Amino acid sequence: MTSRVLIAGAGIAGPALAFWLHRAGFAVTVVEKAPRLRPGGQAVDLRGVAREVAARMGLDEEIRRASIHTAGFSTVDAAGATLTSMRADEWNGDGQIAEIEILRGDLAGALHAATAGDVGYVFGDRITALHEGPDGVTVTFARSAQRMFDLVIGADGLHSGVRALAFGEDPGCVRHLGVYVAYWSAPNHLGLQDWALAYYEPESSAGIRPVHGNRESIVYVSFRSPELAADQRDAAQQKGLVRERAAGMGWEVPTLLAGLDDAPDFYFDSCSQVVLDSWARGRVGLLGDAAFSPSPLTGQGTSLALVGAYVLAGELAMSGDDLAAGLATYERRMRDWVQETQRMGREGADDSTLLAVANGFTLPDYPNLRGRSAA
Repeated sequence: MTSRVLIAGAGIAGPALAFWLHRAGFAVTVVEKAPRLRPGGQAVDLRGVAREVAARMGLDEEIRRASIHTAGFSTVDAAGATLTSMRADEWNGDGQIAEIEILRGDLAGALHAATAGDVGYVFGDRITALHEGPDGVTVTFARSAQRMFDLVIGADGLHSGVRALAFGEDPGCVRHLGVYVAYWSAPNHLGLQDWALAYYEPESSAGIRPVHGNRESIVYVSFRSPELAADQRDAAQQKGLVRERAAGMGWEVPTLLAGLDDAPDFYFDSCSQVVLDSWARGRVGLLGDAAFSPSPLTGQGTSLALVGAYVLAGELAMSGDDLAAGLATYERRMRDWVQETQRMGREGADDSTLLAVANGFTLPDYPNLRGRSAA
């Protein structure tokens, strides 16, 4: 009998897992609380072995075509004068500017397009209850009818609803690293050509990166702060926090803040890590930031999500009917690399450390993932 898997989250990790599980012959459904795919977002990196996963998916050329093509970046002072510069082709493409960088929304779109014909997607809905029985997990949704699945995977991010339902509310598992960051799209008002700029003050920073053929840009503002009581569903409150914390910053920051309300893709969150003793409870498992967020400070979150999706699917395919064994082997394979990446995020790293961590995992070969199943 074909195993039925429900994945919560249609960002990066969820559709990547859906791709591999379908190839292995699983029946896959993805539920996403947002009403549609989210556009734009920050630039995310494919580093080291994650590029091999993209190649095995057959999506490497498509992802490269959609990449940002940033040739390098410079740090500048308040007057815009260059202080330091670095090219993207340094450090074998795994330095601060990775060889492959793509907007989060563009990568999610590519993964969705690669799976939409084979996987059931349900947008605008969310899981509200999980009840595990001898025959599977009964899932209650906010809008859809109750259904049963053999396995449920939470790939729903740092503030995972699946994690809260299956593991309990444990605020201690999300560890704030003392930094908040906001991203949004804006006009390329400086006329930058394939080159990013970053500006630093003692407790804050900002940056601009041209995207989509230099027609527009993605900008960010970050600041150091103890943990804030920010409502993840209240964009107006979040924008107010960004304006308040960035008030008085120099360089181009006032211009960037002036366009904040016009941004269609504003994103704000803490730089935090998720640390759990286990990534599974019975027939419920976790993937990506929901399980092991390393924080944006590492530049490794997307790579961990893509590689984790491949490994999880491979181990589930190898486990036969013993899905719990597949979950356990996936965790054993991934945990050392995850912990090293998280350590790097806590302690800070130079480009040589980024390069070492990006290539610090050997990708297994799973025969069941080599060719698409007819299921």
